[in-house]
Amino acid sequence: MQLVDNDTFLSQLTTLFNDSKEKGTIWLTHKRLSYDGEDATMADGESAEDTREYPCLLRVTDGGSNKFSTKVEPGQLEKFHAAYGALLKASMTTLRKRDKKREKTRAEEAAKRRKKMTEAVVVDGPKRGSGRRKRQRQMKAALKQQESQQRFKERGERARRAQTS
Repeated sequence: MQLVDNDTFLSQLTTLFNDSKEKGTIWLTHKRLSYDGEDATMADGESAEDTREYPCLLRVTDGGSNKFSTKVEPGQLEKFHAAYGALLKASMTTLRKRDKKREKTRAEEAAKRRKKMTEAVVVDGPKRGSGRRKRQRQMKAALKQQESQQRFKERGERARRAQTS
């Protein structure tokens, strides 16, 4: 990651926004830069009176080869934020508006599937005679439900194993 001055940072960010206007993602990170080159000492809870002003570190990446950052000193922060804010406002017009209606229907469908998976399928009716097909359909639905519950458990176990490792 290359460290550039503030003006170069803004110009490179502008070109990056223009390149990803149709398709692409940009990650912006803001941090307080507090590295002094020595080991950090922890302050007590009562005596946490730190009056120093720290520079701000801004990082940008597009997930690929474009990675750059800048360090903004506290005295230049307001000037930089004015230019940076104007750039962000101009570049955020390409954002896609969330389709809340579609998200809601998907969530409702998922809840319906979860409820159907947890409800027990009642198998009733005679083994032979009238109602036999109904019973066979119920038995098939019960087996399908058990298989889906088993797959759900396996998926959860894989996710837990992936988190721990």
